Amino acid sequence: MRRRILQATLLAVAVTTVVLGLPLGFSALKLVQDLTGADLSTRAQQIATLLDEQVANQRPIDLNAVRLAVPGGARLVVRTQAHDYVYGPDPGEDPLVQSVPMVQSGTVTIAAPSAPVRTQQLQVAGLVLMLVVLSAGTGMIVASVTARRLADPLRHVASRAARLGAGDFRPDPQRHEVPELDRVADALDASGAALSQLVQRERELVGDVSHQLRSRLTALHLRLEALAAVDDADVSEEAGAALEQAERLSAVLDDLLAAATAARARDAEPLDVTSLLNQVADEWREPLRNHGRTLRLKIGDELLARATPARLREAIGVLLDNALRHGEGPVTLTARHGGGTVLIEVSDAGSGVPDELVPHVFERGFSGHGSTGVGLALARALVEADGGRLELSQARPAMFEVFLRVARADDVLGLLWKPEPTPR
Repeated sequence: MRRRILQATLLAVAVTTVVLGLPLGFSALKLVQDLTGADLSTRAQQIATLLDEQVANQRPIDLNAVRLAVPGGARLVVRTQAHDYVYGPDPGEDPLVQSVPMVQSGTVTIAAPSAPVRTQQLQVAGLVLMLVVLSAGTGMIVASVTARRLADPLRHVASRAARLGAGDFRPDPQRHEVPELDRVADALDASGAALSQLVQRERELVGDVSHQLRSRLTALHLRLEALAAVDDADVSEEAGAALEQAERLSAVLDDLLAAATAARARDAEPLDVTSLLNQVADEWREPLRNHGRTLRLKIGDELLARATPARLREAIGVLLDNALRHGEGPVTLTARHGGGTVLIEVSDAGSGVPDELVPHVFERGFSGHGSTGVGLALARALVEADGGRLELSQARPAMFEVFLRVARADDVLGLLWKPEPTPR
């Protein structure tokens, strides 16, 4: 995009330079020649006037009286009915000639060499060329700045749209003072908020449906087991068959939930959690230091999990921001292997979460501290989008835990070694 804008602007500058530069150069050359010719014509007219006075006073023509009016290197030729008078050297080939008539039946001709005029024309042409080059250079600078000012916002908006498609629903406060692009950014923020709410409702619905189905299947399973234990052979056989179908239904439900989780986490990739958390910590040290607080790190080495970098970075950022706003004392960021998962803990030394808020801490729009109540709900949605889990493991002081799936060995090998595509 930037290259196209730059090319279009430079093309416009080039066309303008050619359209204006050529006529300007031609006009400048013509102007130099016309000015020289006008000067010669004026001098010839002055000489003719002086010579007419000499003839009118019946005096012989004396060219010495008019020599000061003859340009240097030029030749003066006065033709009368009786005689021709010549003063000055030969002007050479292709001179500039101006002739005026005399009142007393004669002509005055001045022939000046063309070399000085050509030199002035070359100087003027050089000046015009310099102006054209300066104009083109200025146009290139303006085009480059304009292309950058237009292309950078477009790239940022495109990146914002890509993050939205990847499941990063957080709003982006950056605006570019370009009304059309700012309206697009506002629309993306509104779409992100709507998609976040939609995904959250979908997950809540899936969770509620899963819980209800599991509860009903468990109750049905218990009743069928009781019926299968009766002495009646027919009833026991039918109960056993029904119990088998209930178990199959339970397995199907587990498969569907696993498939839904895998579909949500299809963008997750093997991620070096150690490196990412260190980067996040570098970003948050200064804000915590500005509030007189510190960030303690306890991050294990070579922690690899399946996650999306943008989602995990934002989720951890939300937890650190929550600790900064509502906690006290040092903030601790811990990461380690635990129970087949990569466990990330964010805690502080504050008073923690009140008991009445604990069941609702991840509900969107619910907050006990006057905030929007969106951050923790968004963090959980981002973690769950990668197939992970975010829980409040300890209320006082507050400790949040993020559980991520450990990257498999084939994922890690695929990350380290990618085969070259087979040529067709």
